[in-house]
Amino acid sequence: MRPIFIMVKCELGRAYDTAEHAVDEIEEVSEIYSISGQFDLMVKCYLPEDMDVGRFVNSRIHALPHIKDTMTLITFNAFAGKG
Repeated sequence: MRPIFIMVKCELGRAYDTAEHAVDEIEEVSEIYSISGQFDLMVKCYLPEDMDVGRFVNSRIHALPHIKDTMTLITFNAFAGKG
């Protein structure tokens, strides 16, 4: 499984609605964080190695209600602390 992060900008006042739909409807979604800055949500997804990331984002994430914009971050290596 390959983790990706998707930054999501929502219509004003609709970020929590969008997050709820994502958690309920998309099994690849692992976690969603409300964040500060240019985007409203950070969505962590785990995709099978052979899944097309662009197709997943276009067909599953962009289909969520109240989405205005996204930015996808594809991961390479994970580093963890000792704590």
